[in-house]
Amino acid sequence: MNLEDQIGDIVGKARQMTGVTPGQAAQAAGISESELASLETAQTVPAKINWAGLASKLDLNAQKLAGIAQGWRPAAEDLSRWHEIRGFTTTEDGGSVNCYLVWDEVNQEAALFDTGFDAQPVLDCLAANQLQLRHIFITHSHYDHVQALPQLRAAWPKARVHTSSKSAPVDQRNKPSEIIHLGGLRITYRETPGHAEDGVTYVVGNWQEDAPHIAMVGDAIFAGSMGRGNDSWPLARQKVREQILSLPADTLLCPGHGPLTTVAEEKAHNPFF
Repeated sequence: MNLEDQIGDIVGKARQMTGVTPGQAAQAAGISESELASLETAQTVPAKINWAGLASKLDLNAQKLAGIAQGWRPAAEDLSRWHEIRGFTTTEDGGSVNCYLVWDEVNQEAALFDTGFDAQPVLDCLAANQLQLRHIFITHSHYDHVQALPQLRAAWPKARVHTSSKSAPVDQRNKPSEIIHLGGLRITYRETPGHAEDGVTYVVGNWQEDAPHIAMVGDAIFAGSMGRGNDSWPLARQKVREQILSLPADTLLCPGHGPLTTVAEEKAHNPFF
């Protein structure tokens, strides 16, 4: 799976979020404004570019930014280490989004994290594995992450919805220090607003054979990038540092877009941190 954000996307996102003009960014990078525009829109990297100057202007890490330009990708993860997790990517109008299903293989109880555009792949997996959907966890209420919720609720009306949205019914809102048990699995949450006011990261632990924790991060962080600070850019970065990158290094990060990654990978390679 390709990165959600290529090098030009990262530069453009950082520039817009920090309020730097194209002229200022181009000057810092030692390139023309037309070269900057080509970088941001076509991912065309100029033959000569001052990554250090550009990164400093955009509050990014220069070495990590250059690494993205040179083709860094997170190492592929073998999901067979976890029993059980499945990821699904659905598309609509040229956009794609991930959602994730986990279950306890002893009692066959399942939890879904976000819904994607279409619930059918999830419903098929539930049926094929004879699972009972007990919980639906929403990382944030942007439409691509909740589009299939009505379809899922129609099929599984007793599944409990979990969200931090203030507009949701009280019985669906995440409760302080709440711990959800899914068979032997243990699910907790951490508030990660900034990209969205109701942004939340769910952490799934207590896997058999001591597999690392899994963090369902929504759009708070991607492999090599992060979500836009639609609600607050400084808060978005702060919460990723405090609530996600503070998790153990081997924690598997499952983002709403792009490939799987880990805390260790992002600490070493994400130019926003």
